Amino acid sequence: MKTKDSNRRKFLLAAGLGSAGVAAAVVAKGTRPVAGAGAAESVKQPSGYHVSEHILKYYKTTEV
Repeated sequence: MKTKDSNRRKFLLAAGLGSAGVAAAVVAKGTRPVAGAGAAESVKQPSGYHVSEHILKYYKTTEV
């Protein structure tokens, strides 16, 4: 029975290392934006906190 357990462990080890290698390859490759005709026309959206009309309406509802 020792060989059966040993084969299973080797298989699980190989499967784990193989999936880790695939994940590393995907992360290393990454996604690069393709520069096209519309790339220059795109407007960058602000990230993080920014005040907008609906946020100002909410602030007004919280006044005491």
